[in-house]
Amino acid sequence: MEHHPDQQQTRRHFFKNCQIGLGTMALANLLQQGQNRVRATESRNPLDPHPGHFPARAKRVIYLFMAGGPSQLELFDHKPQLQKYNGEPIPDSFIQGRRFAFMDSFTKNPPKLLGTTRKFSQYGQSGAWVSDLLPHFSQVVDDVAVIRTVATDVFNHAPAKLYANTGSQQFGRPSMGSWVTYGIGSESSNLPGFVVLQSGPRGPRGGAVNWGSGFLPTSYQGVPLRSGGDPILDLSNPQGVTATQQKRTIDTISKLNREHLEVTNDPEIATRIAAYEMAYRMQSSAPELIDLSDESAATLALYGAEPGKPSFANNCLLARRLVERGTRFIQLYHTNWDHHGGPGETLNKDLETVCREIDQPCAALLTDLKHRGLLEDTLVVWGGEFGRTPMGEIRENIGRNHHIDCATMWMAGGGVRAGTSLGQTDEFGFAPVEDRVHIHDIQATILHLLGLEHTKLTYRFQGRDFRLTDIEGNLIQKLLA
Repeated sequence: MEHHPDQQQTRRHFFKNCQIGLGTMALANLLQQGQNRVRATESRNPLDPHPGHFPARAKRVIYLFMAGGPSQLELFDHKPQLQKYNGEPIPDSFIQGRRFAFMDSFTKNPPKLLGTTRKFSQYGQSGAWVSDLLPHFSQVVDDVAVIRTVATDVFNHAPAKLYANTGSQQFGRPSMGSWVTYGIGSESSNLPGFVVLQSGPRGPRGGAVNWGSGFLPTSYQGVPLRSGGDPILDLSNPQGVTATQQKRTIDTISKLNREHLEVTNDPEIATRIAAYEMAYRMQSSAPELIDLSDESAATLALYGAEPGKPSFANNCLLARRLVERGTRFIQLYHTNWDHHGGPGETLNKDLETVCREIDQPCAALLTDLKHRGLLEDTLVVWGGEFGRTPMGEIRENIGRNHHIDCATMWMAGGGVRAGTSLGQTDEFGFAPVEDRVHIHDIQATILHLLGLEHTKLTYRFQGRDFRLTDIEGNLIQKLLA
């Protein structure tokens, strides 16, 4: 039986005679990824600091993330008309064609407007409206810019958190802290460039993907720190392993990894080298970080911090200490802000509880940073994944549904125009009527204040350039000082 000549070709013959050739294909792949690999050759440590696209106003970020969706109508967005028409059905023109979480509750019980029981007053020279739930924050409003018209595209918790943190509701995208440390590195040599601190009854929905590095090298992912015991699990040496033995082991592993890096130029090997060396340094720097014994009694009282007791207050104080030690991006997650009206989710008792947990520490953080001369180049951001509807959601008690059209966030320091209020909502607080701000605009502005142009901070993956803001995002000029 005769065979076609092509059937006589072995795989080796095919690659030898192929017009393209393995070498050409490999070269094309390397050229395509060259932009991404440059840091592996420029620096042995991927987190070494490097300049952004233009001079930065902020050197670092503290992002206070209120997981669950804080109700802006109980905190910042004063709506007398909502009080006046409390209990009345919301006009159909407001909700026609719109989607909400838990649509079945709206179908069974047509939504009615819900006024708040909170008392609002104006504070500071800026005259910002703040409710009685935030008495400490009301005293520092002249240091912040309040944004009342933040919109997002996603109305369920886990994907909405992903969207706020990674710019996408799909898993596997890098978080904002990862993009920042990829873009400009970190000024800390003894602590991670991106640190995550958590407080509240549980972790945020979605978990570690909110601070993951996605397709970026893993050296840029967030590192969760604990405020008690070992700051990082397995950081201490196993029993019987001396410091000298550990140092020899790390030196040997590092040497082998560097030889491999010279051959492959793989950024993940640079990540591995940096991780071993960082872990070794952190064995002394991390316990020192969480040891609050050198803080004065006045400072502990300012935050309401209690050494050794995990809390949002302790985490705010740790954030300031991380800033002093050069960490680039610090993110605090605090739960639970999901106030539908069921058990543990009421707009009275339960909202009061979480506000009490964060009010004094947030104000103290701004005051402390300002007193130490750190606020001017530290950007502080506060917000959640979305806002709450002006309509009530009746379960065991009264609450509010998720709302993607209007949420309130605030920023302070780092080049932000202090004492300003951006955006206006309609008479019920349902939709923006002036200065709508999308979550991608928030992300673009944060990057801008750090000296990064969001359209240029890209990473080529699977044949296309990705960025934090995807194909959207506009700089919020009115926020800039």
